[in-house]
Amino acid sequence: MTQKTYIVEGRQFRTEADYKRAVHDKEIIDKLRRESNGYTRKQLEQLKSAVHSGKYRFLTMLGRDFEDELTERIRKASGTKTGKKAAASKKTVRTSEKKTTGQKASGEKAKGLSDTEMDAIVQEELKKREKRRRLFIALCSLLAVCCLGYFGIYSYYDYRTNSTYEQMSELKDKVYVQREATQPVIHYTTDETQEPSEVLDEYKNLLNKNKKLIGWVKIDDTNIDYPVMQTSDNEYYQTHNLNQEYDRNGSIFMDKDCDVLKPSTNFILYGHHMKSGQMFGNLDLYEDKSYYEEHPYIQFDTIYEKGVYQIMYVFRSRVYSEEDIVFKYYQFIDALSEQEFDSNMQAMAEMSLYDTGVTAQYGDQLLTLSTCDYQEQNGRFVVVAKKVAAKE
Repeated sequence: MTQKTYIVEGRQFRTEADYKRAVHDKEIIDKLRRESNGYTRKQLEQLKSAVHSGKYRFLTMLGRDFEDELTERIRKASGTKTGKKAAASKKTVRTSEKKTTGQKASGEKAKGLSDTEMDAIVQEELKKREKRRRLFIALCSLLAVCCLGYFGIYSYYDYRTNSTYEQMSELKDKVYVQREATQPVIHYTTDETQEPSEVLDEYKNLLNKNKKLIGWVKIDDTNIDYPVMQTSDNEYYQTHNLNQEYDRNGSIFMDKDCDVLKPSTNFILYGHHMKSGQMFGNLDLYEDKSYYEEHPYIQFDTIYEKGVYQIMYVFRSRVYSEEDIVFKYYQFIDALSEQEFDSNMQAMAEMSLYDTGVTAQYGDQLLTLSTCDYQEQNGRFVVVAKKVAAKE
């Protein structure tokens, strides 16, 4: 027995019940088509919105087909309107130009000028327009050159920075050959009774290159792998590299008040938040706890001693005015008592974006990495860790 076929609006329906529903939908659609014949684009959009919201109860896919049909009609209506507008606009411009030229010519003719004189005036006006056009092109070209120049300088500094730190890494790994009777030693204290510390072999070559070297910071699987500088001026290494050259990337540097020989309770390292990701540009990835879980350790060596630090706190702060009575992480360098240490630790724990489960006790060595944060004025993004014997 041959199965009966039901077709409405080009769609095939399997059962008589579905066919009746489709006929019901077609009646509504035909009515809406008649009513919307001659509708403007805005009216068509209103009709489509009503169909989409369910104002008209369609029982089959014909309702969706009609909505698509309305979309196409709206597109065509928009295209036609845009085309008419563009044509009208061009026509208006041409008419305006002719009218302006004609008005000038008529005005000059009214003054009793000859055709030759009027032609000369028209030619002069055209020359002025051409001059303005050329000036505009010249300004655009100058702007393009400036942009290319800025990009070139930006690329040069990035290349030089990468090249410099690649050389530093190679120099760090290079075997040190002693050329003097005494090994390089740096004194950061006025205490003459303190025994000078011996510099680690891997940092002797770098230290001979720049006596301001104080250590090296590295986080596995990241771009953070840099020498750390220290000088009595916290501003200098914001704009200079290890070679004492101007560099917009600056360098990673330790706060001038920290002491690696004493040592201070907390070593604070600063670095720019570069959009390129250089320096501490990717430090704010620690905002995500999952990133911390994959990178929970920081390696920080002073030139005298190697160190592994486990991250405890990640938080946002800012640089406060001297009058503000609030915890200022950048002033936490030495804890003079256990009570002061615990108070500072509690303040950082309350500010932390998430709980790492890692804490510290009075006497532990701390490390703080700090960079700019642009969520607020003078904002800072901070990661704090404590020294551990080894990675777990």
